[in-house]
Amino acid sequence: MTVPLDIVTDPAHGGRWTSLRAADREWLWRRESPQRESVSPGDAFVDAGGLEECVPTVRGAPDHGEAWSRPWTRDEHGTETVRGSRFVLTRAMRPTADGAEADYLLTADAGFRFVWAAHALLDLSEHAALHARAGASTRLFPEAAPLLGRAWPTGARWVEGGWPAPCGLSLDRLGPDDGTAVGAVVDVSRCCVHDREDRLALTLEADGQPMSIGLWRNLGGFPAERPYRSTGVEPMLGRVFDLAEAGPGDAACVPASGEVRWRLTLTANCRCP
Repeated sequence: MTVPLDIVTDPAHGGRWTSLRAADREWLWRRESPQRESVSPGDAFVDAGGLEECVPTVRGAPDHGEAWSRPWTRDEHGTETVRGSRFVLTRAMRPTADGAEADYLLTADAGFRFVWAAHALLDLSEHAALHARAGASTRLFPEAAPLLGRAWPTGARWVEGGWPAPCGLSLDRLGPDDGTAVGAVVDVSRCCVHDREDRLALTLEADGQPMSIGLWRNLGGFPAERPYRSTGVEPMLGRVFDLAEAGPGDAACVPASGEVRWRLTLTANCRCP
């Protein structure tokens, strides 16, 4: 069945995707955040939901990267561009027969390392589930420590296990709320979200760069004061949330050409691994 996906973005306020709609289904979760209207580079992150382009890091400094706090421009062809402190990122979106595609180009000096994530916060029911390749290596980060039933290894930045239950922690069910919040990075380039009868498949393509799917499963456990529910399913270049923690092969790297290209494909049809 052909189900087109309509994307709406807000270039003036960080290039955020404000809508991802398939027929009568809105996939993006959003929240009222009036302070987002006046942010500047260096400001603390303001969570308005939607899909944020996080680059050159997700966690760490600057929190959620540089693109969210800077204005983007849109040319006559619909291509949108943001200029960071050390890079320029452009994206061009187009509809397809069964969804949409977004083509990206990052230009920077050769050797520039970065993490990018399509930080999509999804509006999901408590019945939603995330499907990815069984057994895929999955990294858990220190916020998962209280949920593992064992001591966190001294000095470890992450621990690893196989999807969907790395180190015994089941992550594929995205509800109901239980007061926990945990992030994970799965070593796959595609996944599919099931929510009752609805489907959203996400596939990433990038030659010669590390790819993964990030998961932020916040079931009412974050922030500590006034926690709320938010679920991030995040195609990524890189295998860590924080660029400062990236070892060899854990971050994208600009080659001698000065360019990195990649494509994100979204469909409302099931493409389960």
